[in-house]
Amino acid sequence: MIMSSVKDDRGYNQGFSDSLATRIRTERRAGYVISQMTPAPGQNALEIGCGLGDLAHHVARRTNLDVLGTDLCAPFVASAEQNYKLPNLRYRVADLNRPEALAGEKFDYVFGNGILHHLYYHLDEDLSRLREVLKDGGRLIFMEPNRFNPYVYLIFTFPRLRKLARLEPDEMAFTPKFITEKLTRAGFHDVRVEFRDFLLPGIPNFLIGPSIALGAALERVPVLRCLSQSIYITATK
Repeated sequence: MIMSSVKDDRGYNQGFSDSLATRIRTERRAGYVISQMTPAPGQNALEIGCGLGDLAHHVARRTNLDVLGTDLCAPFVASAEQNYKLPNLRYRVADLNRPEALAGEKFDYVFGNGILHHLYYHLDEDLSRLREVLKDGGRLIFMEPNRFNPYVYLIFTFPRLRKLARLEPDEMAFTPKFITEKLTRAGFHDVRVEFRDFLLPGIPNFLIGPSIALGAALERVPVLRCLSQSIYITATK
């Protein structure tokens, strides 16, 4: 089953449709991101691929960091600006592949949810660009699709399922080994990759609690945690 998704202005799926499970999933992922931050006055954060703006809003509201959310899709950015307003939060249409997009700007944190895998075939260059926009000692924090998850493996591997899921041509899920090697090559250190999150977006409300409890148990089992939906990536400049 292909989960219901939100499409961008090019017709590709870029996020899961709104539901209680999807909202809780985003809140949990914001918690993962924030757990790797030590917010202090004057610090800032950049979200790459902010989509409709909910994750950036969570981080801005819960940390008081100055947060900039960026995305390629102008309608997504317009929606984010309309729906989420905080004095320490702003949004911008920006393309990481254009060096001038963030020229001269530096951030304490760069984060995202399901974004790096869109850059699969240009990942070396893009990780170098992300390193450039981080301040010395800054942290990279991302959640990305786990190639070992059966659902993820199927939709990313077989052309018919890729088309049905409306994946972009450059999208490809990661294994921990792959992204660890890429980050290390790009000059990051303290690279950590963990298996996280079994909560499916869009599941019935009565299954949310049991799914979270089951996922927490599975994350403690060495073999079974490899089947998580995502990998949780952190690295330091």
